[in-house]
Amino acid sequence: MEVRLIWGNYVSADLKKTAAFYTALGFKRNDNQQNDEFVSFIFGETSHFIINFFTEERLSKPVNGGLSIPVSSNEVIFSLSAESREEVDQWAEKVMQAGGTIFSEPQPYEQGYTFGFADPDGHKFNFLYWPGM
Repeated sequence: MEVRLIWGNYVSADLKKTAAFYTALGFKRNDNQQNDEFVSFIFGETSHFIINFFTEERLSKPVNGGLSIPVSSNEVIFSLSAESREEVDQWAEKVMQAGGTIFSEPQPYEQGYTFGFADPDGHKFNFLYWPGM
């Protein structure tokens, strides 16, 4: 047996704002139709990782995980790979232009280089350059 795809599911307070943010970052949409309950994006063409952003009504039901928008913490931070320190800096600029929040400025981290950001709903990510990866 093999896992072919991985999906992450988040709550979005405003699907149009979420769609505009991730589109501005250059991520490819995964949903092919207009839908009032979710938008979906592919993160990494070869990793087969998809993040769906659903309305709170859709994910608040216990059968769907009982999820909500984090207020003061996150359950997970997804790390997105970059090919160089310069690319990390370029992503930081792109995130700021798209309206994201930088919570950790670009900086060396052990042998790598990283920065952390939050999307309009406060979901946290970081971009990371790690030599040899």
